Amino acid sequence: MRNLIGYLLKRAAWMILTLWAVYTVSFILMRSVPGNPFSGERSLPPAIERQLKARYNLDAPPLQQYVDYLVGIVTRFDLGWCMGLEDYSVNQVLAEGFPVSATLAIFALVFAIVLGVTAGVISAVYRRTKADVALMFAAVLGIAIPNFVLASLAILLFVFMIQIFPAGGWGTLQQIALPAFCLGLPVAAYIARLSRTGMLEMLTKDHVRTAIAKGLPHRTVILRHVLPGALLPVVSYLGPAVARVLTGSLVLEKIFALPGMGSHFINAATQRDYTLAMGMVLTYTVILFVMNTLVDLAYAIIDPRVKLQ
Repeated sequence: MRNLIGYLLKRAAWMILTLWAVYTVSFILMRSVPGNPFSGERSLPPAIERQLKARYNLDAPPLQQYVDYLVGIVTRFDLGWCMGLEDYSVNQVLAEGFPVSATLAIFALVFAIVLGVTAGVISAVYRRTKADVALMFAAVLGIAIPNFVLASLAILLFVFMIQIFPAGGWGTLQQIALPAFCLGLPVAAYIARLSRTGMLEMLTKDHVRTAIAKGLPHRTVILRHVLPGALLPVVSYLGPAVARVLTGSLVLEKIFALPGMGSHFINAATQRDYTLAMGMVLTYTVILFVMNTLVDLAYAIIDPRVKLQ
């Protein structure tokens, strides 16, 4: 228990340091891009532009902007007001968009884990058969095809031709299924290959051979003696899988017109909305850091030989 508390405290310290570094780099990069949130095709009258800059503290020196915004985040968890969405704070946008993105990511990850592990187990058990070749060929295609291409093909097939799913929107399971499928399929392909490799390695272990020699049922050997050890590479991949799901959702949310964080992130980047972009970057950083920490904890639980350092 003491090791766990010490580990979590160290991870929390590293997360704070990482967030500060991400905040600093993002602040410098956003201010280095030519233009500002109020420069567009139609130029604003100078007086109105001065008022807007004063409202968002953009008339202050860059160092003062850096310090003021950082103090607001640290002391009040206040990410400021959106510059492109009138009368919306960044906290409100995150509160509305996070449940959508989180739901989509959870459905995509559950789908990817179930499909990927099942395909990997079947491929390993029936090694060098037609099923093995077909499943691994499908996994290679899933890895090679970008999810936005897959989403376009899925919309053509399942929305316009067969007309099973709606083209966009949010709120029903039918509206979640297609974007979750497109988001989770490339991850499922990686998991299938990892599961197959882990299964084949575990089948050569002495304790597995002993279990087979004792005459245990084949299903018992696979589920109790092979599968737990074969899932360790899959657990290690869940951290990068979350990153892949989050980055992939930026495009898919735009394609399927989902009101999640990804859509707002893209709008913030195109509109040079400094506060909204900064809030999204910091939020994604926290999510990735927390998920990697949970993956490390899960790995230590599954494999007692792994010690938390």
